[in-house]
Amino acid sequence: MDSILFIILIGLAGGIAIGVQSPMASMITQRLGVFESVFIVHLGGAVIALIPMLIYGNKLGQWKSLPWYALGAGFFGLGVIAAISFMIPRIGVAPALIILLAGQMVMGAVLDHFGWFGLAQRPLDAARIFGLAVVLAGVWLTVK
Repeated sequence: MDSILFIILIGLAGGIAIGVQSPMASMITQRLGVFESVFIVHLGGAVIALIPMLIYGNKLGQWKSLPWYALGAGFFGLGVIAAISFMIPRIGVAPALIILLAGQMVMGAVLDHFGWFGLAQRPLDAARIFGLAVVLAGVWLTVK
């Protein structure tokens, strides 16, 4: 099992990546448009992902084994970049990211509670509701 410190470091690295990628995507959107931004961001990621896939092999041929709704992940990527691109010029990077994080946490709690998408079910109890309320209060304080 991975140590919690390693997991935290990976999470922080992902958060840093989002913090850097978000204003870049917003800049592309402001200059070219949201669909162009989504295309450029995803194309760049696809090219970078292709390199290790070519070296180590891949399972792309098995894409038909995925549930149909999993193929909608790209649609949600469009929503993320559109939201980021809309918010950053209006409220700044930190408030935009904290709003997105709050949305992720609320949706994560719903997904955990119902165990959707094959996730382990983790009921929404009073402590988790309180934690989400604290996060939402933090969002309000950050954005106001």
